[in-house]
Amino acid sequence: MSALPYAPDSALSAEIRALAQSRDAVILAHNYERPEVQDVADYVGDSLGLSREAAQTDADVIVFCGVHFMAETAKILSPGKTVLLPDLAAGCSLASTIDAEQLRGWKAEHPGAVVVSYVNTTAEVKAESDYCCTSGNAVEVINAIPDDREILFLPDMFLGAHVRRMTGREHIHVWMGECHVHAGIDPEHINVQRAAHPDAEFLIHPECGCATPVVEAMSAGAIDPAGVHILSTEGMIKRPGESPRDEFIVATEIGILHRLRKAHPGKTFYAANDRAQCAYMKVTTLPKVRRALKTLTHEITVPSAVAARARRAIERMVAIGGSGAGPGLSGPAPAPFRTSNEDPGE
Repeated sequence: MSALPYAPDSALSAEIRALAQSRDAVILAHNYERPEVQDVADYVGDSLGLSREAAQTDADVIVFCGVHFMAETAKILSPGKTVLLPDLAAGCSLASTIDAEQLRGWKAEHPGAVVVSYVNTTAEVKAESDYCCTSGNAVEVINAIPDDREILFLPDMFLGAHVRRMTGREHIHVWMGECHVHAGIDPEHINVQRAAHPDAEFLIHPECGCATPVVEAMSAGAIDPAGVHILSTEGMIKRPGESPRDEFIVATEIGILHRLRKAHPGKTFYAANDRAQCAYMKVTTLPKVRRALKTLTHEITVPSAVAARARRAIERMVAIGGSGAGPGLSGPAPAPFRTSNEDPGE
């Protein structure tokens, strides 16, 4: 399968756009949403891009076609806006691997440690954190922290391993959580696809279960590093436009293939694992988006005390972005760290 069935409904899409205009609403959709939901949105992107749009929008209403933690982030950044999640079942397996109580216990074991939370966490966990990060700016976030500070990185163990490897920092403790979709993309899938498409570039998300063994295999010389790129979803969107190659194997959730094919119609994209589908992302449908706009449901709220504490960590994430400039915990941020591709995003 390599992509979701595309089920456009021009009449329903037109009705949704008219409702959005009448409600003074902006529709934000994540890269992993259904193709028809992406097409009706005002902005499609990753968690960082969507957070920035939520913070900057002049609209009164934000319809967030993503998962619950993303809608919470939008509410924290735009407390005066009405933020709607079309389906409350849109959760996140990675975010559910740690809660605030568990984080407080972990912090008690490491007093004084700096807490860096991946954006895929609840508002309560963000409130217990010093920084949030995305996969695209995690390295820069870590490098904005003094070298002698102990760091607690959570909740994704594969991204944590990637950050530890890229920064060379010794004092990083990593929470053993994972995204069930990305963890299911393993080296076997990669070997099959690379054998089938030997001329294709390999674009891999650092949350993937194959990321660590692939990097280790490259280090050992078992895998040719040429044509292998560990990228956030936004980095994946940009890479085909920079590459002379025409074929790409994409190791992340298959919803991104729709945006890739729209952005680069002359190129061919293969899913590393065509079953890498997030059920939580796919619960949002066009009828549910229409219902959200008609009835203003389901409204997402965050307790003010939690929001105030979480906002600091989120704003640091947004400020650092992928530019290398951003606030450190003490003194100016260090010179920006660069991999081969500047890659702001999730």
